[in-house]
Amino acid sequence: MLQYLLVTAKGIAMGAADVVPGVSGGTIAFISGIYEELIETIHKLDLGFFELWKSRNFSTAWKEYNLGFLVSLFGGVAISILSLAKLITFLLSEYPIFVWSFFFGLVIASIFYVGKQIEKWNFKIIVALILAVAFAFMITLAKPLASGDSVWYLFVAGFIAIIAMILPGISGAFILLLMGAYKTVIGTLTDLGEGLSTLNWQQFSGALLKILVFGAGAIIGLKAFSKVLNWMFKYHKNLILSVLTGFMIGALNKIWPWKEVLEYRIDSHGEKIPFLEKSILPNQFENPQLFWAIIFMVFGFLAIFLLEIIAVKKEKA
Repeated sequence: MLQYLLVTAKGIAMGAADVVPGVSGGTIAFISGIYEELIETIHKLDLGFFELWKSRNFSTAWKEYNLGFLVSLFGGVAISILSLAKLITFLLSEYPIFVWSFFFGLVIASIFYVGKQIEKWNFKIIVALILAVAFAFMITLAKPLASGDSVWYLFVAGFIAIIAMILPGISGAFILLLMGAYKTVIGTLTDLGEGLSTLNWQQFSGALLKILVFGAGAIIGLKAFSKVLNWMFKYHKNLILSVLTGFMIGALNKIWPWKEVLEYRIDSHGEKIPFLEKSILPNQFENPQLFWAIIFMVFGFLAIFLLEIIAVKKEKA
């Protein structure tokens, strides 16, 4: 029981990381020493669980597939995400420049963290980096293909964002942000918590449906990508790291704190929210709050820097 509580605590740390763009839940798993067990358990999980349950018993199947570990870990992740979602929603609404500045600093630090792991530079690696930068930047300029709160789009977002649970250095929240689904997912989690606490069944059921769709996409994506991405990371590590680095560099435009709204849309709550934006210089913004923005960028950068120090110490130990 004590071991499971410790795993739950690590899951809480992973959940906190997954809520914030720029910090990877996979990185937290790596730092806390459960990354390999997580990947191995996910790889092993299949329908053979039910066959073993039928031929032996439930307890044997549960232990064989290490489900106690998974339930404890993802239980901690869920607790953390649900606890922080409302806070993040409030901060994005009341202090958007501060929040995006903090996120910007996180991603800048993540770029250095992932990029410096490239052990050997060559023409192929440089080309991959440049192409990834260009591709990610073009995505940030493109008009979203769908609103972030449509059901099918949430499924796709969950399918792709789960990569953060597989490779250290990739932030699932950052991928959601790039896809335009971050605010929707955070808002839905907030609605889920509020609906449960106020016993508002309509609010709770609507949010739960969206979360289940998002979760279904994440589960399918986890099984589909885990073996492939781990194989690529094992045999083509430098290439993958260069693509990830370029992807984050090109996507910085998406989290630039100062934006001009070009087009609005109406969300599922009937509220008018930004749909298409473009980055502008701070001096073109009505109240840029530049001093505090820089402070929060530095805080974000230092957060990743400290995580890296912890990881290095753990690796040496």
